[in-house]
Amino acid sequence: MSGIDRVIRRRLEIQGFVDVDDATLAEVAPWLRFSPAVCTVWMATGTVLASPVLLWTLAAIALLGAILPFHPFDLAYDLGIRRLARTRRLPRNGPPRRFACALAAVWLVATGWAFNSGATVTGYVLGGLLTAVAALVSTSDICIPSLVYRALFGRKRADFVATPR
Repeated sequence: MSGIDRVIRRRLEIQGFVDVDDATLAEVAPWLRFSPAVCTVWMATGTVLASPVLLWTLAAIALLGAILPFHPFDLAYDLGIRRLARTRRLPRNGPPRRFACALAAVWLVATGWAFNSGATVTGYVLGGLLTAVAALVSTSDICIPSLVYRALFGRKRADFVATPR
């Protein structure tokens, strides 16, 4: 497969995946949903169980995703799954996607705090909304926090370069 749907390419560019050729992006695009999907399942589980520990643990992982040029769950793909799938490495995460991770980390801490302090309704609302946002990116590549990043910081091309690792 050498081409990628223009709509999917645009959604991934909004997340910061620019300067990645069509063939590479077409091959790895489904795998760029892997980390958000794992996070979605984890945060849904933490929310359903009203578990501050699960949510705070995921917040620490999300914080690493904000600091590093890759999400820790991307390593599962890059070090294992891609060898079985015979696909290329994932490109580095650009600032919009790292911003999304930072926002998720703060939101996860707040959700865990709500459950920990007995504000269970608030915890379920926060956790439910965050899970819905994560499910959207993991199923459709629409990343609301990346859209917020672009609205706040503009579209400077240098900010969105995502080179392969």
